[in-house]
Amino acid sequence: MTCTQEKKARIRELNDQLRQSLTGGRIMMTSGVEALGQSVVSQLLDLLRRYNQFDEGSDPYGEHDFGAFDHGGQKFFWKIDCYDLSMQFHSEDASDPNKTVRVLTLMLACEY
Repeated sequence: MTCTQEKKARIRELNDQLRQSLTGGRIMMTSGVEALGQSVVSQLLDLLRRYNQFDEGSDPYGEHDFGAFDHGGQKFFWKIDCYDLSMQFHSEDASDPNKTVRVLTLMLACEY
């Protein structure tokens, strides 16, 4: 495995950890998602944790940093962004959790 492949695998692992356990970063929701109420938000978080529909089209870099799903007749997107520790710039090395703050945002597709 090359250095780049190793880093990509580590990024994928860290992104999956955040998505599946909701730990290892920050979870944000748009106002549209929050307005749906706690019961729906709980259902959405369950769908997010179980999401596994990664393919070449939605995950071209193999980092598991974006997904889309339907619930209750609405389409939702989620996205993971990696920032530096000051949260002013992108992380210089998203494979290193000591240099990176991961932010997962859950949104209605129409809010993208």
